[in-house]
Amino acid sequence: MTKKTVTNKLVETIVDSIDDIKGEDITILDLKEIDNAVSEYFIICSGNSNTQVAAIAANIEKKVRNLVKERPINVEGAEVAKWVLLDYGNVVVHVFQKPVREYYNLESMWGDAKNISA
Repeated sequence: MTKKTVTNKLVETIVDSIDDIKGEDITILDLKEIDNAVSEYFIICSGNSNTQVAAIAANIEKKVRNLVKERPINVEGAEVAKWVLLDYGNVVVHVFQKPVREYYNLESMWGDAKNISA
């Protein structure tokens, strides 16, 4: 399997995992054309509570581990679950509570990125 195929399967599995737990406002930012970008893709979504944010993040980890056989390099924020970051290297996932997402506005920060609708 090529790196591109693995990345596509990873992105698809992450989006499906978010949908499973009713994550909202899923955005995929394609960062491949941006110099010095930290990854190829950012996947951003929102949850309505720390419980939902934690559940989305846990479901992503579980489904990716089972279907793609990948584990995150790093996970940040799971203890408080206002903003959980899952780093899969070429794909970074941000699961936000809505007010935190609005405050940080990553979509604006990476405004040069190609926005792919999920």
